[in-house]
Order: sequence, then structure tokens, then C-alpha cells
Amino acid sequence: MQRVAVVLFNLGGPDSPEAVRPFLFNLFADPAIIRIPNPFRTILASFISGRRAKAAKAIYAELGGKSPLLENTEAQAAALESVLRGEGMEAKVFIAMRYWNPMSAETAARVKDYAPDLVVLLPLYPQFSTTTTGSSDRVWREAAKTVGLTAPTRLVCCYPTQAGFIDASAAVIRPLYEQAKAHGKPRVLFSAHGLPKKVVAGGDPYQWQCERTAESIVAALGIDDLDWINCYQSRVGPLEWIGPSTDEEIRRAGQDGVPILVAPIAFVSEHSETLVEIEIEYRHLAKEVGVPWFGRVPTVGVEPAFIDGLARLVRLSAGTKAPICAQNGGKVCPEGFSGCPQQART
Repeated sequence: MQRVAVVLFNLGGPDSPEAVRPFLFNLFADPAIIRIPNPFRTILASFISGRRAKAAKAIYAELGGKSPLLENTEAQAAALESVLRGEGMEAKVFIAMRYWNPMSAETAARVKDYAPDLVVLLPLYPQFSTTTTGSSDRVWREAAKTVGLTAPTRLVCCYPTQAGFIDASAAVIRPLYEQAKAHGKPRVLFSAHGLPKKVVAGGDPYQWQCERTAESIVAALGIDDLDWINCYQSRVGPLEWIGPSTDEEIRRAGQDGVPILVAPIAFVSEHSETLVEIEIEYRHLAKEVGVPWFGRVPTVGVEPAFIDGLARLVRLSAGTKAPICAQNGGKVCPEGFSGCPQQART
């Protein structure tokens, strides 16, 4: 039987107040995030992380002083491993965070000790971006080479409309939508982490994939004449970002007097962007601008449909010889996205 190591990619988050600044430095020192050469990138990352550390510590203080992302990802890893083993696959699920522990170097060494016949890299980013999955994949390959991990490796690059992910997303939206109906016709804000416009203009398929995710969830919900919109949150820095922004849409909902649900579609695990930015900051904004009812939709987390969908992606990837595959075993992006990891294969 093939021995498979599944590596879940995720962002990572500080595990103590003291870790906030180095976490931010790791984030802004990533060449996929700040796209200028060294030593200027390192100098700028040091400056930004120092300037933002106090505000970031206040955010994590709302969560007990640390990010809950690792614990949430560990729960997803355990659920996925249970499903895979229950289906008869000899598999072990590992976690590689991009900006805080456990990072790729540590995890690659543990995977090597496991001595797998195959490694499947599975991002907990449904939509591909050069700033997330692309960055994690690059660092993983470097770490694997450093520790001498030579097992064949497959990357699941994206699954923006994969049935398990979409069905789980619809399932967590429905009950809140029913609550919201008591306050008027609800509007659903499908909120994803934003990107600078220049990244998307440079060929990154993330925005296109986020739009396909929202459309698929709307179809799965099957609600007649659903009022919904794609929007983007978490803007930082002086660059122009893709829009509309989530806070702009909350203000518009206040002007229109409609209840809203904010549904995260690029986050599958609860962390500061969902538990603080959406739940606390956006809820406060909604009240301030006169939104009659506000609901934060939980992430899909360990929803059975989502975990089953991840298991299908693992089986799909393990059953192909292609080094990179999307949710359908091939490529989902249309031509023209130079940032798509499969662009060179078309």
C-alpha cells in the first residue's frame, strides 16, 4: 500500500504576544508579499513589523494573546487523517505554516522521518494566489531539498468550486440567512482577503477564482433572487487594492437598510480576520452605519462536507502523475493568468 504524507499549507499566526513582531516580519519579508529586492525588502519588513506590532498585539489580545489558527488547523488535519485512514489509505497529515511555527523546515524533516512513498501538498487556501499557495509551495520545495526529502510530490493548486467546499459553505450560511430574514431581505457579503491591484494585474488568478467561488455558493444555496456581492477585506499599506472593500459594502448596506451576512470564502479556519476583523470590527461598523442585523458566517472548519472534499482532493492527486493539479485533476484557470502554476503546461 502506498504510504502518503499530506502536508496542509496555512498562513500561521503568533503563539504569544512576543511572537507578534517576528511573525509580522516573516510576513512582510516574503518576496511574494513585498515585491522589491533585498536588502530593501528586509529593511522595509523590519520597519513595517515594528510599526504594526502594537496594533497587531491589540488584535490578538482579543483572542487571548495568540492566534487560534494552529489549533484549528490541527483539528482539520486530524479530521482529514481520520477520513483517509477510514477509506483504507495509509496516510499521515502534517501541517506547514508559512510565517510561524510549525514552518516548512521543521515539517519537511518530520515528513522525511515518516518515509512516505508520496507527498501531497494541500493548501488550506481554496483559491490559488502567488502570495499564498505559490509562496508556500516555493518555501516547501526549498525545505524539502535542504533536508533531503526526495519522495515524489504532488501539489493541489486550488479548489475554488470543489463540491465539498461549496456544499459546506452553503451549509453554514443557510441557518444565519434564515435568522436574517426576520429583519428584511438579507444581503450576503462574500468576503475574501484582498490583494493589491498590481498583483492581480500581473496575472494572479486569485480574484477570478474568488468570483467563481461566490457564484458556486450562490448556485448551491438555491435562494431565489439572492442579494449578494463579492468583496475584499484586510487592506494594508498605500497601494490600491481590489474591490469593492467589505467595509464599503457594509456602509452601503446601512444606507440601504438591509440585514447582512458576512461569509468568509477564502478563509477555511477561524483566525484574526474572522474572529476580530469581521466579528468585532465589522459588527461595530455595521451598528454604527445603521445596518439592522449583522451576522458573521463561520468558516467551514471541520464541516464533514469540507473534510470529505479535502479527502477527495488527496485521492485525486495521489492517483495522478501530474505534479500539479486543480480540483478537477487538471487546470481551472482560463488562458491569460501568468500567475497560474499550470500556465506553462498549456
